[in-house]
Amino acid sequence: MRLLKILLLLVALLAAVLLWMMRPGDLDAVGWQAPPAQPLTGVLAENQRLADTARLGDGVLAGPEDVVVDADGNLFTGTEDGRIMRIDRQGDTSTFARTGGRPLGLAFAPDGQLIVADAYKGVLSVSANGSVQTLLAEVGGAPLNFADDVVVDRDGIIYISDASTRFGLAEFKTDLMVGRPYGRVLRFDPVNGDVQVLMDGLYFANGVTLSPEQDFLLVNETYRYRVLRYWLRGERAGQHEVFSDNLPGFPDNISTRPNGDGYWVALPSRRNAVLDQVGHLPWMRNLIARLPAALQPAIEPFALVVALDNDGRLVDAPMDPQGRQVSGLTSVVEYDGALYLGALHGSAIGRWRLSPAP
Repeated sequence: MRLLKILLLLVALLAAVLLWMMRPGDLDAVGWQAPPAQPLTGVLAENQRLADTARLGDGVLAGPEDVVVDADGNLFTGTEDGRIMRIDRQGDTSTFARTGGRPLGLAFAPDGQLIVADAYKGVLSVSANGSVQTLLAEVGGAPLNFADDVVVDRDGIIYISDASTRFGLAEFKTDLMVGRPYGRVLRFDPVNGDVQVLMDGLYFANGVTLSPEQDFLLVNETYRYRVLRYWLRGERAGQHEVFSDNLPGFPDNISTRPNGDGYWVALPSRRNAVLDQVGHLPWMRNLIARLPAALQPAIEPFALVVALDNDGRLVDAPMDPQGRQVSGLTSVVEYDGALYLGALHGSAIGRWRLSPAP
């Protein structure tokens, strides 16, 4: 009898803990019914093409989240210790600058300045000698909470994704589980300091890129598995629409192909079938969001990038299904016949030769 009472007490305590964890409270998750995932056939059929990726700066780089290439073919990336690292054409790695934060998205401005989206510091500019200047740290009197990616047009205008106005980099999984649209896209003129909110109400605004003609902007809406298009010029200026929908994973950064024939998207993780199935249940999302980090869904060892054509159709999908050479890819940029691959939690930049090109 005593053992039964103890068991009943334990069950009651467990039920109380679960109810407490499922409460709305400060998180107050909302549900979302994910669309059925695309079948992994055709272009998305499993392949080993990224398994022969070379690794640059291996053991020297810690979390090279984004990668950009300058006019001379030198690579630049930001690492988790706040550095901007440079890899020259001979493969030698050196520290180019220190931001004191966590540099994520990178882009070169027409004047050669390196523009940086720093998750903790905002939007920065780095000169050729490595000196760092803050360009934008707040919007409307509030801190720029989670600068994620940047792209610069030919006139020097900077477009910025602010992934979440509520949750920071360390809480990106919480943002996913809460399921509310805290993301936005900003337009910033560094000459006069003017800031405009082009889009808000986005479900984790992530990678941004410009079309070859710079008449529209693409932004990855990570937690909706899609890419949005915002028109900058023409009859539809100021309007936006879905450019590519129902991707096979969580899209991170996006880049424009140098020949103007489409775009590359990095997906650090495939869609999680369990999350898709319970995503419409707010109480379950609250429960998962409150679990210790070790018990939350983990990113599996896996690598995937996809090519989209100019109409947003998925036309290629090289992958490393077991994540042996590269894994958790967050950025992809094409240069001189190769893809250069970054990863938020990786230790090297990947270089994969395009053969055959999509």
